[in-house]
Parts: sequence; structure tokens; C-alpha cells
Amino acid sequence: MRPLYIIPARGGSKGIPRKNIRLLGGRPLLAYTVDVAVADASLTGGTVVLSTDDAEIAAIGRSLGLTVDYMRPASLGTDTAGSREVMLDVLDWADARGIAYDCVVLLQPTSPLRTVEDVAGAEALYTPECDMVTTLAPSDANPYYNIFELDAEGYMKVCCGDGLYTRRQDCPPVFEQNGAVYVINPESLRRMPLGAFRRRLPYIMPASRSIDLDTMADWERAEAMFRQL
Repeated sequence: MRPLYIIPARGGSKGIPRKNIRLLGGRPLLAYTVDVAVADASLTGGTVVLSTDDAEIAAIGRSLGLTVDYMRPASLGTDTAGSREVMLDVLDWADARGIAYDCVVLLQPTSPLRTVEDVAGAEALYTPECDMVTTLAPSDANPYYNIFELDAEGYMKVCCGDGLYTRRQDCPPVFEQNGAVYVINPESLRRMPLGAFRRRLPYIMPASRSIDLDTMADWERAEAMFRQL
């Protein structure tokens, strides 16, 4: 299997300004994802593409060893640009250059603790019969136990089941997406939005590697974790 690795890194992040090149553990955040993508590509023969609209991010990508031939259009660098549209533009660019690939591996820089083993593990589960393999982590919040919605009269009810569980550990296990790895069927991506995918397979990662940097509070937690490494 020959993946097309896409690392999305636009310049206009709002929650954590310039987060993709902000220093974490003494390195640009982007570096951790580039390292993993390049290491996995050395095993698969895949192609790594940095998708950015920002000249400084592109320059840092080159300093990390990437060949940055592709630049994302400004129209796809806005807050409203979706991941699917960003990936489809890279696919069109790769197709025009005759770059061969069997699947798309989306690696967001906001997951600096993912490992090559995580990426390879998700890739190993992928087949052309599925739409996507994505990484999950065990969730502390459980819809059978402590996640509620309101009924028509405004009263609380658990989202799943009859609400009779008294211990969370007795509930069915539930998971949440951690944003670390997405292995995507290119044909499915072209046909429909990611939310419409029905043939999705999970690769379970531990919570300890499932940090997803979205806010400054997330960043501060990550800094504390890196100080302990």
C-alpha cells in the first residue's frame, strides 16, 4: 500500500496563534508530525505533502527535510475551509503530476504524541472495502452513565440505555476521536463528506498519546507533558 500523506498546516490558526510552528519542547509543533510521516513513508514508499498557504510554514517544512512543491490556495486557508476540500485539492495536484497512491493518510500537526507505530497500525487495518480507519481513545465521559440530554419537559436523561448503571466501569466501553491519524479511501473522499462515511474502522490509541492541541489550555498541558519526557 502506497499512502499519500497530507499534513495540513495553515497559517491563520486562531485558538493558538501560529500553533503549527510554535515551539513545543524546543521544536516547531510541525516537526513532530513531519518526523512520523517521513519515517512511515520510508517504509511504505508513500509521498508526503505539506498543505499550507503560509510561506514561513513552507520554509520550516523544507528545513525539516520536506520537498514543498505544493502550496494551498488562499481560498482554502480560511477558518471556513473544510478538511475534505483541503485534501481534495492535494489529490487533484498529485493526480496532475502522476503521483501514485492507494490511500490518503491525514496527519494533523496538533497530535504531537502520535508515533510511527500508531500510523502503521491504522494503515494495517485499511482495506479498499472501507471508507476510513481513524484513531480513537477511551473516553472518560460515557453516554450510558454521565452524558445527558434533555427531554421534551426539560428533564435530564442519559443519552444511551436506561440510566440504571451505578458504576462507570460496568458500562459498555465508549471511545472518542483523537484526531491523530485518518487513513482514508480516496474514492470515498471524492464521493462524499467524511461525516457520511459508514464503513469506518477504529484503531485504539491510549489516552496518554491522544492529546489534541486546540486551545491554550491544551498547549499548556502539552508543555507540562514534554517537560517530563
